[in-house]
Amino acid sequence: MKYSSIEEQNQIYDDLTELYQQVKAESKTEYKAIDKYIERNDFRESARNLFAYLALRRRDIRSLQADLSSWGLSSLGRLESKTLFTLESVIRRLGNTIGKDMDIEEPESKQSTAGRDRLAQNTQLFFGDAPKERNTRIMVTMPTEASEDKALLRELIESGMNVARINAAHDNEETWKAMIDNIHEVAEELDKKVKILIDIAGPKIRTDWVFTKFKKPKVKAGDLVRMTKDYTNLPPLDDDIKVTVGCSIPQIFEQLSIDDPILIDDGSIELEVKEIGESEALLLVKRVRGGSVRIKAEKGLNFPETEFNIDILTDEDREAIHFAVEHADMIGCSFIRTTDDIEEIQAEIEKSDRPLNDVPLTLKIETVQAMNNLPEVILKAGSRNPVSVMIARGDLAVESGYVRLAELQQEILWICEASDTPVIWGTEVMASMLDEGIPSRAEVTDAAEGSRSECVMLNKGSYMSDTVQMLNDILIKMEEHQYKKTPTLRSLNVAKIKLP
Repeated sequence: MKYSSIEEQNQIYDDLTELYQQVKAESKTEYKAIDKYIERNDFRESARNLFAYLALRRRDIRSLQADLSSWGLSSLGRLESKTLFTLESVIRRLGNTIGKDMDIEEPESKQSTAGRDRLAQNTQLFFGDAPKERNTRIMVTMPTEASEDKALLRELIESGMNVARINAAHDNEETWKAMIDNIHEVAEELDKKVKILIDIAGPKIRTDWVFTKFKKPKVKAGDLVRMTKDYTNLPPLDDDIKVTVGCSIPQIFEQLSIDDPILIDDGSIELEVKEIGESEALLLVKRVRGGSVRIKAEKGLNFPETEFNIDILTDEDREAIHFAVEHADMIGCSFIRTTDDIEEIQAEIEKSDRPLNDVPLTLKIETVQAMNNLPEVILKAGSRNPVSVMIARGDLAVESGYVRLAELQQEILWICEASDTPVIWGTEVMASMLDEGIPSRAEVTDAAEGSRSECVMLNKGSYMSDTVQMLNDILIKMEEHQYKKTPTLRSLNVAKIKLP
């Protein structure tokens, strides 16, 4: 059907108003269901906006966006932090143009930046004051030598490090404490503030051990592999089964299903479950990077389509949490999958003397299951703790695949912005620069993309100070060009055209 201009504008107005009413009603109902569980008043407006954004994103509004844009109105493409405000503003603009009597009042202009202001406050809480020329902070993973080498720490802080990450999967409490003391001492000498994140190891699922009757066997597509939780009562080794591997978390077997995919060693070996017993599973090798490869002990296991219910904390993790509560500014929670994991961590923190709402949590999103539950885990954590999110792109890429990862990391950024949740852009950022002193072109582009987050994390390496300095320079440059999804248009020298 072809509309006249006024008919088309009226139709757009009706469609937009209907969308607004649905989003407002749904989000109000959903927020009401959890309001009594929110203990932090600072989180209430964040939760309200998140529900509004989720209600909107359950709908495909691309056609409406195109219609709005064709009439010079906002296409609703940057409403993450101000969902209802944006809808109300556009309805008012369009309604005034076509002379509608509207029930919707003109929203207050201060609402347009309220979400951005809350995000800035949360970012400061987690990562400290923004440096002079950039808003995106830099986090650096501490090597063991940071417990002794103050000169290294001085170089890192002078180059631009704002947050120090201590990985509790390595070293021990004595070493962690020495690192923290040195960081604080050097930072004070430089008149700087450096925040401390202690990353709890969590239930990393690995191959415990490997048995075989063959000499240095390599598996290829079509081979069979047995995975078991008990090496004390193995069946006789079978010529048809190349390798028997142990799994570090026995509860896995109770939750596997036939045809579930399994990935070993960062996805270099792809397998599929063919048979399941009480304590073992028979796996078929589907694909191998490079054609054939050896399966080794202590390699990561990923289960991208299996939903687990396993304990999020080991005894060592519980001890590390209590150390972190006493000595760190925030706690990193690894391998989060469900809201039950959040509750278990919160319960452990409550055993300490520090108030729960004074312990910021960083949720590491590194599994597809965690991604599918992202709004729920943010709401569960944020209701009682200040919350941030780390996009742990290594494991997430293994589980989701690299094509899907490109989409997932954007979705995480959007949902976190809607909930005023600071984001850490993590895993293999500028890895070549860290190891070899020279970045790849793709790494520079990736680091620039990280400027859309509140913090970029670097790992350990041989060229840490140089890498921090380069990342600092990249982030300063990008600060002039973009905030989140919004380009910021400073003047460009290339625009000064020379005519003949």
